[in-house]
Amino acid sequence: MIPADSIKKKITVPKTARYFVLGEPGRKIKSVWFVFHGYAQLADHFIKKFELLNNGENLIVAPEGLNRFYRKGFDGDIGASWMTREDRTDDITDYVNYLDLVYKEIRSQLPNPELKINAIGFSQGGATVSRWMSTGECKIDQLILWASAFPTDLDFDMNREKINSANTVLVIGKEDEFVNPEQLQQYTALLNKKAIKFRLITFEGKHVIDQAALKQLVEELAARK
Repeated sequence: MIPADSIKKKITVPKTARYFVLGEPGRKIKSVWFVFHGYAQLADHFIKKFELLNNGENLIVAPEGLNRFYRKGFDGDIGASWMTREDRTDDITDYVNYLDLVYKEIRSQLPNPELKINAIGFSQGGATVSRWMSTGECKIDQLILWASAFPTDLDFDMNREKINSANTVLVIGKEDEFVNPEQLQQYTALLNKKAIKFRLITFEGKHVIDQAALKQLVEELAARK
């Protein structure tokens, strides 16, 4: 007789994962920029949006979500995702472990003791980097949530000290189709209520990495050093 309900089993397996780099690791590198793509993007395409950072003193690193898929149908353009609602806790654990390995590998190639670690999370990538910062082995100096926010399941009270140890910047387009002004106001009010330190930068644009806004952000961060 066939049982009415299946039983879910789990097994941890080795997996080959990739990431992309702009710049050459070495003694000249002063800052690492980890850049996290959004839903249905690929790291090799996403990293090209940060070419202006590639000045010989920055190393740009683009990890990629561990789940790839055809964006439409059974062929054509491919995208990646950091997680879905299905077995989300396992997906989060997997990508945090993966990001820790990437972080350790990159750090091992950079001897500068004053190395700065910057992270930009775009859209879904913002929740990813936030979870990595709170549960992983990284130490982030600059956290930029671009067209994104801290995930709703992040405990601000438990992680406040770790979050505030980084310089957090929110970057949002005024025409972002996923965030209206009222939602933005409510969210910034929540961060203030939870005593989360942040700065807000807005730009004339939609749900994209705007090059003019990126240039402004980099210049502002450099001026604050």
